[in-house]
Amino acid sequence: MAMTDDRRPAHSRDVPFAMRDTLHVPRERYYDRAFFELEKEFLWPRVWQMACRLEEIPRTGDFVEYEICDQSVLLIRQHDGSVKAFHNACRHRATQLCNGSGRLPGGQIVCPFHGWRWNLDGTSSFVYGAEGFAPECLRPEDIRLQECRVDTFAGCAWVNLDPDARPLREFLSPVARLLDSVRAENLRVWWWKETILNANWKVAQEAFHEGYHVMATHPQLTFDMGEDYPFGNVEYAGFENGHGRFQGRFDPTAGGISQGRGGETFLERSRVLWEGQDAMTLERDLHVFRSVRNRLQPGEDFATAAVRALIDYAEGAGIPMRPTPEGLRLWGGQVFVFPNFMLLPQFGNALSYRARPYRDDPEWCRFEVWSLTTYPEAEEPGRASLKGRFAPDDTENWGLIPRQDFGNIERQQRGLRSRSYEQHRLATEMEQIISNMHIELDRYLAG
Repeated sequence: MAMTDDRRPAHSRDVPFAMRDTLHVPRERYYDRAFFELEKEFLWPRVWQMACRLEEIPRTGDFVEYEICDQSVLLIRQHDGSVKAFHNACRHRATQLCNGSGRLPGGQIVCPFHGWRWNLDGTSSFVYGAEGFAPECLRPEDIRLQECRVDTFAGCAWVNLDPDARPLREFLSPVARLLDSVRAENLRVWWWKETILNANWKVAQEAFHEGYHVMATHPQLTFDMGEDYPFGNVEYAGFENGHGRFQGRFDPTAGGISQGRGGETFLERSRVLWEGQDAMTLERDLHVFRSVRNRLQPGEDFATAAVRALIDYAEGAGIPMRPTPEGLRLWGGQVFVFPNFMLLPQFGNALSYRARPYRDDPEWCRFEVWSLTTYPEAEEPGRASLKGRFAPDDTENWGLIPRQDFGNIERQQRGLRSRSYEQHRLATEMEQIISNMHIELDRYLAG
């Protein structure tokens, strides 16, 4: 399906500041209260969204709370290893049952207010003072916890508050295939942090929908090339369902990971990526790449040899990271899953982002960052936990690369309020993932 196909129902509501074409985005979409309220009512309750990584709830009885706007959902690992998701509200007087993450003692969900209890599957197990209630208030089907749609894919649990939502794999088309190609199901948390940004959630994630910003935002990655840094070395695609991807313009099956890139440049870029964010490229990878220096055959492309050495190392260490040719092309690129999840894979690792509204304010968002890697099959890293919430300019906890991005994100939000500014002017190809996302967003708000 073409990304511009109109799939709105025949009778649709008007969307304020709607997308009129693929090249312009009205500024009000990033701060207008009425537009934000439409998102709360017609986007977040109806769309599949990544709620947690599965290693956050590895054992029976482990739970994690997922919050989106004014809604709270509990995801709980079941006795059979499956995951269930429940609206986080007691069936008695609406008290939130659990906060954050943890493990349910005795396999019971307990209301902290009056002590009502539920089994892991949401069925009622105890009502304190049950004899004081009329029978119609305690019908089992009424007092069991109310479930949300939940499914698992790519090492994550996904939820949808709409009981009539289409299946997850149908929603994920066609990027599910791309996530499979980079073995996303094998990725595990290396570290996980979050920050609060003074920016709309869409502003925050759009910074990562294109590589066009690298020249000005991350000059250390261009090795003093300045404006000679090639912006056209990346290809972009917006897909149906609002998803997208970008990747390098090369064919890994035709003689080179990155033709023309010298060994020292490849190594230096790898070092800068590791030191600048400790994600996508890790110290382990750098050690393997450096070992290639003395083993390169005459005329052999260094980058190709380095990646081959990394794959050989992984096989010897029992690390299940071998990508398909399609997945190899995605190394250094991005897969975007509408509306707010991103995966940037490279070398059997990945950088992952999730952006959400924060405290009912359209100009603030909660922005999470995961560094993911592939561990040896016999070395599961244990339960994943958030390292903390850190200010966007915290030099102790954020590397140079994310600090550069965070600074621009907040400056962009401030610029949107300029009386001189009316709308974004998007590049035809390089920024098409942004317009594609907004067009899909309008379908939810209008439907």
